[in-house]
Amino acid sequence: MREDDAFFHEARRRGLRSRAALKLEAINARDRLFRNARVVVDLGAAPGGWSQVARSALPSDARVVALDILEMEPLPGVEFIRGDFRQADVLERLEASVTRRAVDLVMSDMAPNLSGMKVNDQARWRELADSAAGFALGTLEHDGAFLVKLFQGEETESYLRVLRERFASVVVRKPAASRKQSSEIYALARGPRNAGGAVDNRASLPYSTLGATNAATE
Repeated sequence: MREDDAFFHEARRRGLRSRAALKLEAINARDRLFRNARVVVDLGAAPGGWSQVARSALPSDARVVALDILEMEPLPGVEFIRGDFRQADVLERLEASVTRRAVDLVMSDMAPNLSGMKVNDQARWRELADSAAGFALGTLEHDGAFLVKLFQGEETESYLRVLRERFASVVVRKPAASRKQSSEIYALARGPRNAGGAVDNRASLPYSTLGATNAATE
């Protein structure tokens, strides 16, 4: 977060862990992400801004499961798993925590470390987004939703086409808290078409090997 940024000051004033929390709040205000949700999974959760928003928006008996390769300070009412969900042992822990086909919302604010080389950067975010979509398709309820960060470029339309094939509806959002000069956008997909069986898009390489980070502090 930048100290000269109004959204930074707003997040800090409210005790939010990241500026990105304001982006999620704006998307939720428009799209009612948490309506009737009972289980939410936050991929790439650290430092916890999105999990904070989810926890505050959900009833006390709903579950928020957060996962990241980085450590995250505990949040009341949020279950945290440290690791890369594409590694078998971590995926098993995550899937054991969220009964298969029992997740209402999968959120991913994951982003790679950008190198400035457009081809490489596009490949890196696409790999992360594909992995998140694979997990979502394997765990969401038939009326569940998947929210994922994308970066505009040569891979964007291709990825959106895949989502439209796999989900009943897909919309694109760019909340005000997302910097105008940033290429980031968010895709919200609802109603996975494969509710009778999982589709596994997860890559075999852990995203840590691709220089991944969590851009949720942005």
